[in-house]
Amino acid sequence: MRRIVFSLSVSLDGFFEGPNHEIDWSRVDDELMAHMNDQFRDTSAYLTGRITHELMAAAWSATGADPDAPPLAAEFASIWLPTPKYVFSRTLDHAECNATVKRAVDVEEIRALQRRPGGDMVVGGPDLARTFRELDLIDEYRVYVHPVLIGRGRPMFQAADEHVGLTLASARTFGNGVVRLSYVR
Repeated sequence: MRRIVFSLSVSLDGFFEGPNHEIDWSRVDDELMAHMNDQFRDTSAYLTGRITHELMAAAWSATGADPDAPPLAAEFASIWLPTPKYVFSRTLDHAECNATVKRAVDVEEIRALQRRPGGDMVVGGPDLARTFRELDLIDEYRVYVHPVLIGRGRPMFQAADEHVGLTLASARTFGNGVVRLSYVR
């Protein structure tokens, strides 16, 4: 059965983006980019909200079309662009980049997707992840902690009433100081 993995980069103080939606604080170098390519190469589907999808589609479509793109970025574009995507949105009727629009998260539909053959499915974006977390649909949390304090912004998780115990599955430190923590239920 395919697992659902939540993957997100955060600052040490727990923000995934700054107060003006900036992510320029993240420390993605060649080592981390190569790791990301390895992590996502076998992904069978991306599950995202509208904003995350639109940002990713714009960035990786441009990178994929750029003959001068850095090789590791071009490789990620070649991984991300053809992979099926499910975009959860109440406002979109259509989404680009091999995407299917869904109006709401239906647990039975997600479980049916999990039963299909293939690699992990990756849920992206904290808002959608909150819904998946509340519905107990996340199997693994991969958090990339960047060695920077940004002070303000959008936190990785909004306040919630449930307590979820997790087990550390692995940790990895990259040369640029980023630490990847992987937790499973």
